[in-house]
This record gives sequence, structure tokens and C-alpha cells, in this order.
Amino acid sequence: MRIGELARAVGVTTRAVRHYHQSGLLPEPVRLGNGYRDYGLRHAVVLARIRRLTELGLGLAEVRDVLADEAGKDLVEVLTELDEDLARQEAAIRERRARLRALLETEGGLTAEGPVSPELAALFRDTAHLSGSPTAARDREMLALIETATPPEERERLMGLLGGVVDVPGGVERVRELYERLDALADAEPDDPRVEETARALAASVPEGMVPQGVAEGEAAGFLRALYADFPPAQAEVIRRMVRIISEEGS
Repeated sequence: MRIGELARAVGVTTRAVRHYHQSGLLPEPVRLGNGYRDYGLRHAVVLARIRRLTELGLGLAEVRDVLADEAGKDLVEVLTELDEDLARQEAAIRERRARLRALLETEGGLTAEGPVSPELAALFRDTAHLSGSPTAARDREMLALIETATPPEERERLMGLLGGVVDVPGGVERVRELYERLDALADAEPDDPRVEETARALAASVPEGMVPQGVAEGEAAGFLRALYADFPPAQAEVIRRMVRIISEEGS
């Protein structure tokens, strides 16, 4: 049989046959005097088995184990491992679907920043009236980043601290005032007198434990540099001074 005849007989493409040759799964046949491959029935039998195994979901390495006489891993063992792997994938898919349903069914679960936790979605919902503030919009992006990057237990602690800022009487109004002061510094110079005033007001509003001691050192220093670079100069100076104030008061 020629390669096209073999492929048609087994129900695969000639490209697949060549790929199995290159992968070492299908032995190369003898070549005729004109250079064409001459396939026999044994090639069709092996190729059909390769097709059945790959249709079950086995990778080529696993198919090679099944086909190899000295593999020490029989078909039952390989298929058992495949079944266990599919069960893990199935459980992961169920978990993802449950999370998606929770987002779709929770009011405010989907925001401009993408899917966030119900806790952060609630915080965004409570401060939705600040959506016209450029600084507030940047803050929301930052909070989504922090939530994504922190471990679950730390994330829960941070969300609790942030929720406490707006849940207290007058909390939302204080947050609005801070954003207004920061927005007003968008085109200001770093030495503007309002920078120090705003930094102190911001430091006074940050919950205890929100900014860890020594945050400007070590691994966090690179993140802070990137954070400062993302803000206009005067606003970056506010954050820089706010961090310093909190660190000095904590020490």
C-alpha cells in the first residue's frame, strides 16, 4: 500500500502518518525501487491502534508506552491514569463553572476591572459614585491587582481592612474627599504645599496594618517604584510621603 492508501484504510490523514513516523510510533516501511514507501497489513494494524488510543485522549508519549514491548506499563495502567487525570480535570471544570455562576448571579460581580471577589465587588459597589474620579479608577485597578497577587488568607485580611474604611460613619465621604484632593494634584508639581497635607490626610485614613512596616525595602521596593512611575509626579509624591509617614509612626 502507498501512504495515501494506508491513510484512507485506517481513516487518518497522510500528515498524521508522517507525524507518527517522526514520533517513532509507526515503523518506517521498506521503500520500493522508485523510492515510494510500501506499507503492509502490519502497519495498518499498528496505525489503527494508534488512532484508537489517541482518540481516547492519550498523548503520544503514553501511546509509545503502550506500544513498546519493554515499557513495563500495560494498557490498563495507562488508561487508569488517563481516567484519573480526566476526573481531576472534570472536578476543576465544575469548580470553575461554580465560580462563574457566582459571578454572574452576584450583583456587581463583574466590573470594568474584570471578575473580582464578591468582597471587592461589594467595595466597588459601595464606592460606585466615585467612578468619575481618575484616581479612584486607578485605585480600583490597583486593588484588583493586589487581590489577584496576594494569598487567600492575606487577601481576606486586606479586604476586611478596606471594607472597614467605608463602613464606618462618614467613611465614604472621607474617601471621596481624599480622591478629590488627589485629583486636584494631577497637574501639580511635587513640591506643591498640598502634597504634604494630602499625604498626612491619606496616612490618617489608611487602616492600621494596611501598609506593612519596611514596605519600601526589599522585594516591595521594586513594586513601589513601578507604582510611583504610574502616577503623575505630585500624586506619586503623596503616596511616597504617606508610606514614609506610616513607617515613621509605626517605628
